[in-house]
Amino acid sequence: MTDTTTTTGTSAARELDARYRDASLPTAERVEILLAQMTLEEKAGLFFQTMIAAGDDGSLSQGGDAFGLPSTDEVVSGRLMNHFNVLALPPTPELIAEWHNRLQEAAAATRLGIPVTVSTDPRHSYTDNPLAGMLAGSFSVWPETLGLAATRDEELVERFGDIARREYTAVGIRVALHPQIDLATEPRWSRALQTFGEDPDLAGRLGAAYIRGFQGAELGPESVATMTKHFPGGGPQKDGEDPHFAHGREQVYPGDEFETHLKPFEAAFEAGTSQIMPYYGMPVGTEYEEVGFGFNRSVITGLLRERYGFDGIVCTDWGLINDSEIMGEPFPARAWGVEHLTPRERMRKVIDAGVDQFGGEADPAMLVDLVRSGEITEERLDVSARRLLREKFVLGLFDQPFVDVERAKRVVGSPEFLAAGEAAQRAAITLLVNRERPDASGAPRPVLPLARGLRLYVEGVPAEVAAEYGEVVASPADADVAILRLQAPFEQRPTFFENFFHSGSLDFPAEQVAHVREVAAAVPTVVDVFLDRPAILSPFVDDLAALTANWGANPRALFDVLVGDAAPQGALPFDLPSSMAAVEASRPDVPFDTAEPLFRFGHGLRYAG
Repeated sequence: MTDTTTTTGTSAARELDARYRDASLPTAERVEILLAQMTLEEKAGLFFQTMIAAGDDGSLSQGGDAFGLPSTDEVVSGRLMNHFNVLALPPTPELIAEWHNRLQEAAAATRLGIPVTVSTDPRHSYTDNPLAGMLAGSFSVWPETLGLAATRDEELVERFGDIARREYTAVGIRVALHPQIDLATEPRWSRALQTFGEDPDLAGRLGAAYIRGFQGAELGPESVATMTKHFPGGGPQKDGEDPHFAHGREQVYPGDEFETHLKPFEAAFEAGTSQIMPYYGMPVGTEYEEVGFGFNRSVITGLLRERYGFDGIVCTDWGLINDSEIMGEPFPARAWGVEHLTPRERMRKVIDAGVDQFGGEADPAMLVDLVRSGEITEERLDVSARRLLREKFVLGLFDQPFVDVERAKRVVGSPEFLAAGEAAQRAAITLLVNRERPDASGAPRPVLPLARGLRLYVEGVPAEVAAEYGEVVASPADADVAILRLQAPFEQRPTFFENFFHSGSLDFPAEQVAHVREVAAAVPTVVDVFLDRPAILSPFVDDLAALTANWGANPRALFDVLVGDAAPQGALPFDLPSSMAAVEASRPDVPFDTAEPLFRFGHGLRYAG
């Protein structure tokens, strides 16, 4: 096989040693054969994993969108990149698979034909946040991670991971930018929804099951590699603010519980997680350098590499080096603690910290220049390049880069997988209150489960769905029972993008409290709350006939539980605080630290019989 392509710094034709394509050779040998003939530019391309768009028709992107992304041809052929985090996908599995195959064809046309590794944020739920999780689309729909935690069912969590693995691999997604095993110890924190809650043992146990589901007993050609995040534990955020933004950059440990937040990661290492993502935040008042974790040599090399012996891929969270613009608004680099450094200096500090890959960045030329100027050695690049290439070989991408379009159609969103997701949505619903009221004979009985055929006043529920379970009426006065679905409250923030991250007070607005109480005074009322954060329910809890919590459940899943076709099986994955004063007085790094919570971790009622 003779190469006649010219790359930067290479003007002569070069005879390639194609033995790296021989699947019978040991992985380590294939890596060395390939690495030995890579140019500096080709090595640098491995180090960047940025967002990529797909056309609705399965075509490759021509560039230009809300994130200002370059064209696929530019990043694959021009910048020699081959790791991408896909954002919005085409509407059908067949089109996703066709897009993936076109992307691999573009990669195959480069000098070495290094295949692309496609990654994704979670996309098996109702979340739509471009930097945290994506709408499920054609994939099966499950509760959020907090809902999986509410089931406390390792077998269910591992089955979810296995089903998601099969759906991902069917369309060519080979890296999950999850699980998120941070501890939700600060109730106001906006990222709690994708965690397993507040308890380190539960987070570790279920996080390990999640990893086993995606990766299997060991990483291989049928696996999806997990990028477990956010080491060494997001969650202890000052005032609950998130470090996607400058005002949330500090992680604080007034309870001296830094080690507690490491416990879930110890379980993840035992389960064999292939990759780790450090968080944006900078530790304040600890033994570690007060810079963001992605820049932090004492954390990445000292703690992760040396203490825990982790030799997998470490990829930064997205956008640590260069300022950007999202949806027309400035979005500064999350270079916390090193804001004074130039992008070039930040890049060097990340490499010096022991990181292998830059998430959300697409500037291989800067890394090449750092090597050519002598600031970073090419030998240091080789250390990370080996890890990055090794995973591509282990996943089988060199041996089978393409997917079967017809198989994608059969696998993704199959009836079996859709049913499993809906069953999990029902199982995660958590019954917090179920008061007794006199029945027709005057005997006390719990309000739930409801009889079918009652007159129903509903809010937050499609009337056509409610009509499948009873007669929908226009006012509480005409109803036998009211069913209200609420969203945990959050504060509006000044930028469009920040409002994807629900932050601030957990108190419901006074007018919303008054409305719920008014309805409850007119008719027995059931309230269901989407608890993406632990809302303050104290102002109206005593007025309700019943109260449930969900973490992603479609209306039918909820009604199936309310009428007893399915039983509530959930248990709270965190404490529900009784007041904002208790939240503000709690220590952000300490689990279960709010005084006199309204409901404790693990609370969840069951139907009799």
